This record gives sequence, structure tokens and C-alpha cells, in this order.
Amino acid sequence: MTRFLGLLPGRADWAAVRRSPKRDLLAGLTVAVVALPLALAFGVTSGLGAEAGLVTAVVAGAVAAIFGGSNLQVSGPTGAMTVVLVPVVHQFGAAGVLMVGAMAGMLLIALAFARLGRYVRYLPTPVIEGFTAGIAVVIALQQVPAALGVTDAHGEKVWAVAADAVARFVADPRPAALAVALGVAALMLLGARCRPGLPFSLIGVAAATLVAELVPVDLVRIGALPQGLPAPSLGFLDLGALGVLLPSALAVAALAALESLLSATVADGMTVGERHDPDRELFGQGLANLAAPVFGGIPATAAIARTAVNVRAGAASKLAALTHAVALAFIVLAAAPLVGRIPLAALAGVLLATTVRMVEAGSLRALLRATRADAVVLVLTFAVTVVWDLVTAVVAGLAVAVVLALRAVARSARLEQVPLDPGEHSAEEHALLAEHIVAYRLDGPLFFAAAHNFLLQLAEVADVRVVILRMSRVSTIDATGAQVLGDAIDRLRGRGIVVLVSGITPGHDQVLSALGVADRLRREGLVFADTPAAIGYARAVALGHLPAPDPARQEGAPALPETLRRGPSFHSGTRR
Repeated sequence: MTRFLGLLPGRADWAAVRRSPKRDLLAGLTVAVVALPLALAFGVTSGLGAEAGLVTAVVAGAVAAIFGGSNLQVSGPTGAMTVVLVPVVHQFGAAGVLMVGAMAGMLLIALAFARLGRYVRYLPTPVIEGFTAGIAVVIALQQVPAALGVTDAHGEKVWAVAADAVARFVADPRPAALAVALGVAALMLLGARCRPGLPFSLIGVAAATLVAELVPVDLVRIGALPQGLPAPSLGFLDLGALGVLLPSALAVAALAALESLLSATVADGMTVGERHDPDRELFGQGLANLAAPVFGGIPATAAIARTAVNVRAGAASKLAALTHAVALAFIVLAAAPLVGRIPLAALAGVLLATTVRMVEAGSLRALLRATRADAVVLVLTFAVTVVWDLVTAVVAGLAVAVVLALRAVARSARLEQVPLDPGEHSAEEHALLAEHIVAYRLDGPLFFAAAHNFLLQLAEVADVRVVILRMSRVSTIDATGAQVLGDAIDRLRGRGIVVLVSGITPGHDQVLSALGVADRLRREGLVFADTPAAIGYARAVALGHLPAPDPARQEGAPALPETLRRGPSFHSGTRR
């Protein structure tokens, strides 16, 4: 109950509303003007129609504004979400989309209670940029049929549908639709450079609608919209379809979480003193996605573009996002007949311009030049997004990023020979020490990815009587690293070399002791708190002042476990 109450709006939220209500109201109206054509376009692109896009912007926008964890976030239908929803519509129909939205809402609420919101920040930048660019391409491909005036294009993938639309357009050209789409897109892109404060998307859509009304051209329109929100209904619920729809719901929930938290982070960076609560944001998005399907809306998430407009318009509290939802509801009530006359080609133009804005060419070029690993992850994520789907792309990008990161970390582990401090000994002793004692410092992580390399390096030690392993700079060690360390020590001792260990930290000692590596060395007096003590012992052994320890002859020394005595074996880089 305490956790649940912590996710609900508090006094601080409403205190922020009272600070500057006029600025919030004005910002909300500004966002509504920008959001209207986007909501219509995303609704059409999702396959459920413009009405579903408007309902989502109103219902999900209001619920997320009230319960979300950011004062500046604006939620509604987004292009990335339509990329996930189109296959669901084709396979399960409208009811399947509504069911997926409700299931995704429950998953988001579960993520909020599990406090997993903070972990989204660990998603690699190349994965984010890769699927963002891929989504932009997919959205653009989705608009090809409407931009060409083709209504009966077919295909299993979005690129196949686009190719079929192009073929049909070539066979039966309809230049009016293409001219409208390109005109609206050009107006948005050029107008944003000259006067970025004006809502050129709405201006372009209004102008295209007016031209279509005055000039007798054959254009497909949105169609009649109901005046007012649909009546709430739970008719889409189908408990028997939970298992079949779960993968799609997981994809929607993951995308909603990712896009919302990234958008909130961008909003924080655009202001001074604002910090969102990631778990509350997930909770608010979960409630929004539970509420939207009840009224026929599609899954929603926060939108970076609308959130940025909200911040630039002077928003300071949740009142701005709530005003945006109320303004859109008023448009649904008062102007539904006019909205129904908008050509689909005009909305296609809006989304074509939006996809151009989604891609940050400078960021992509910088990542491609950064490192080869970043370039590989970015290109892979982009290609898989376009060719297959978003979820597969993110999983593939993350998997490759993790493998490359482990490879880089493993390469950072070093076994470095370091000089001994000779102290005040004679030249003969110096020569003897230089010939028979060698000290190695282990730097970095000693874990499964670096263990093989460590074993190969240490196996090359030759022509010495004593080896000192300095462990103080080992950053981390796992069971495989400890086992390989024990195997390397056994091999050196098998060749008659005395092995001393110094500087084992308490955290690493736990792993080494659990596998018996540290305990057996301690029984023989070969573990030292610091390097000078180990050097002193090594000198005494090398100069013959102490006999070299022979654990095989010690009475009462327990036998080593077979796994530690043998250790892991390696062949051609593969553990066997």
C-alpha cells in the first residue's frame, strides 16, 4: 500500500499547477494545435482509423498527464507505436489491438511496482539511434500508399506494401494525392526553418483540405467521425487470447516504457530544476494504456516532439498536458464533420515530414565514426527494424552490444610484469633476484570473458623460481576467473615454481575462498596482505634462506577437489 500511494499524485504536483496556470493553459492549447494532425495521422496509420488516434490523444493524454511522473510530458499515439501495431491489426483485428493495449498497461504498472524505470538509462545509445532511424524509415514506407492515392496495396511487410503501392501507382498514376502529400511535407519542413513557432502541420492540413474542397480532385478522405467520445466498452476482452497476444503486449509495453522515459529525460534536459520520477511515469503510462482501449483508443506513449513543443511554449506543470487533452476533446465534439473532410494524402505528408525530423543525421554520423562496435550495433539495429520488426531489432542490437562490450572489457584485463624494489642488497643478490623472481600485476576484471587470455599469458612464464601475483588492482572476479587462476597456479607449481599472492581484497577473497583457491595457499603461507611482504618472502626463497614450499609433502594437507586440481581446459579459444 505504501508503494502504491507513492505512485499517486501528491501535493507537490498540484502546487506546481498553481504557480503559472495561464502559461500552462496557453502551452496546452499550442500543443493541441500541433498534436491534432499527428493524432489523426497516427490513428490512420495504425489501421484503426483517425477516430482511434483522437480518442487516444484525449483519454491517454489526460490520464498520463494526471498520473505520470513528469510535469512536462505529453502523451498520445506515436509513430513508433504504429510500427508495432500494424502487424497486430493484420493478424488479430481491431479487438486484438485493444486487448494488446490493455495487457501492455498491466505490464507497465507491474514494471512501476518493480521499480525498473531507472534501468532504461542503461540502453546503449547506438541501439536507440538505430531503431529510431529504422522507425522513421518504416513510418515513411507506411505512408507511401496514401501519398500515392493507392488504397488496395498488399504485402506481408511494410516495404512489400510500399513496393506494391508504387507498382500500382505506375500502372494508374494519381498525381493529385502525391502533390498534396509532398506539398504538406515541404511546407512543414521549410516553414519550420523560417518560423519554427508556427504550427505548419495544421496549416498544411487545413490548406490541403481547402484545396481539395475547391478543386475537383479525386482524393481519399478520412471519413465521418462521431461527435464525442465513443461509449466505454469492455467487449474487446478475450481471456483466451492472452497467450497469443502476450508477445505483442510485451513489445508495446517495452516501447511505451522506453519512449516515455527517454522523452521525460529530454524534457528534464530542456529545463532547470525539473526531474521526473521514472517509476511514476511508468505507472501513469500503464493507467493510460488501460483506459484508452475502453474507449476504442490504441496504445499510447509519451511523444518527444509534442513534449518539446510543450516545454518551449512555457509549460511548468501537468496542467499544460491536461489542457492539450481537453482541447482535443473539444475539437472532437465541435469539429468532427470538418475533420472528416481531411485528405489522407495530407496526413501522409505530415508523417513524411515527421520522419525527416526524427532522424538526427549529426548523431548518426558521430556514432558511425565513434567506434567500429558502435557502428555495427547501430547499423544492425536499423536494418533489423526495417526488414523484420522493432522488438527483434532491439533484442538483436542489445545482444550484439553486450557481446562487444564484454569483448572490450575482457581486452582491458592485463597481466603486466612489474619491477621489484631491490632495496639495499648487493649486486649478486640483485642479479639473483632478477633471474629467479618475477612479479605480475593483474589489472582490470578477471571474469569469464578474460579468463582464457589470462591463462595463456601466465602459462608463458619460464626460467623463474618464484612468481608473485599482485591482485590489488583486480576490479572484479567471478567463479570462472577464480577457477582459471587456480588452474594457472597449479600449472606453475607443477613446474616447480613457487607462487605467492598479495593484495587480495575482501570481496574477491569470498570468491577465491569459495572455490578453494585462497584457502589452500593460506594453509601453505603463500598469501600476503601486501606486495612488500611477498617480495621479502620471495627473496628468502630465491637466496636459499627458506626452503621452497612443497604442498604435496605437507602432512595433513587436504587433497584439492578434482575440479580445482584440473581446472578448466581450453582448446582453440573454446572452453571444454
